[in-house]
Amino acid sequence: MATTKTAKTRTSYVCTECGWTSPKWLGQCRECRAWGTLEEFVEAASGSIGTSGRTVVAALPTRPAVAARPIAEVSAEEARARPTGVGELDRVLGGGIVPGAVVLLAGEPGVGKSTLLLDVAAKAAATSRERGQGPVLYVTGEESASQVRLRAERIGAIDPALLLAAETELGDLLGHVEDAAPSLLVVDSIQTIASAQAEGGAGGVTQVRAVASALIQVAKERAIPVLLVGHVTKDGGIAGPRVLEHLVDVVCQFEGDRHARLRLLRAVKNRYGPTDEVGCFDLGERGIVGLADPSGLFLSAARSEVPGTCATVTLEGRRPMPVEIQALVAGSAVGSPRRTTSGVDHSRVAMALAVLSARLRLDTSATDVYVSTVGGARAVEPATDLAVAIAVVSAAQNLPTSPGLVAFGEVGLTGEVRATVGVQRRLAEAARLGFDRAIVPLAGSEELRPVAGVRVLPVAHVSEAVGAALPRS
Repeated sequence: MATTKTAKTRTSYVCTECGWTSPKWLGQCRECRAWGTLEEFVEAASGSIGTSGRTVVAALPTRPAVAARPIAEVSAEEARARPTGVGELDRVLGGGIVPGAVVLLAGEPGVGKSTLLLDVAAKAAATSRERGQGPVLYVTGEESASQVRLRAERIGAIDPALLLAAETELGDLLGHVEDAAPSLLVVDSIQTIASAQAEGGAGGVTQVRAVASALIQVAKERAIPVLLVGHVTKDGGIAGPRVLEHLVDVVCQFEGDRHARLRLLRAVKNRYGPTDEVGCFDLGERGIVGLADPSGLFLSAARSEVPGTCATVTLEGRRPMPVEIQALVAGSAVGSPRRTTSGVDHSRVAMALAVLSARLRLDTSATDVYVSTVGGARAVEPATDLAVAIAVVSAAQNLPTSPGLVAFGEVGLTGEVRATVGVQRRLAEAARLGFDRAIVPLAGSEELRPVAGVRVLPVAHVSEAVGAALPRS
């Protein structure tokens, strides 16, 4: 008589920080070196054991419901992106959100993820109501419905077609989807939703995989776009198993200093569009607003002749971003002078000071040097070296830079100004903002097309750049 055997299971341990898998528990992950991050993950074996003790094949070939067709006969209309009503988000997604797409939005706590998606949900609900489509379903697992309602009132995100539910159980969430038949689903956040069929608590490796797989299946079967909020780790990476990023269609990173108003949205992965676009948002007391022209946050309102300032243009993906660099050189009250930076790369500022000391004989060994950007902008690319050097010399000599001047270029340790990428786009942005003089690297300048209203000053050495920026130096 045949005996019945239970299905085999396999136990492994998965790092919640990076997704590395180990057959046994370890105190430290061997991939990311994080401590205490390995959690138990139990999964069924690929085959199940039958009554005869033989392994039964898990999946057998079946006749598909829809036969394969030539690619030319497949309609592409179902994959067309539809605008969300938020221009900066559409820019990052490649024109809008595709039906059935699953988008994961990650960011640090308090950066404004929930505020952004609530605004997107309200605008999408208004558009769906006008077109006679289904409502928008917003599911929150971190807050109560009343708390979300208060935020919606504050940012003006109240719409009759926006449905709100506070749930932490996957079955209840899918029940709301079944009842409402939404045109857009927002889940805030995926780490707070748990499935009764999966082991472990909400946010664990097993739970996140199960919940993500269920939501992706619903999105594909019903052609419902889904927006997921994801937590990040202390290192800035997306929390949960690494497979989560591979399952979803789009991964976006929401960045910004909580003490500043500027927020940047980047696409880390995008199956439907580019990954080098950046969306800019202004987060204020009354909500979040897309910034098609963020120059007002990065440049001083009055461009007066003040020592220690120099404007530059950085590139965030393909998008040119104007930034004003400010420097202050003051006498030091202690034996070891301070080097304080904000918004710029500290190591590159240190190298710029060393180059100025060796090549221009600018002695800052007995003075404090402060270098910062305006409006909380981040200028960490090498092309900002030239603007930093000019601002420091301007502050040290108490001489203002020439009016209407912008500078960009990488400074080498020998003092040479190296070529940088995207000079043509930087010049076009400088012309749009009203700058009439631009200091650029000599290398590659012969290939530049003339830009109306901007006089280009190619330089080969940092001393030439300082002489052009500070005529009286």
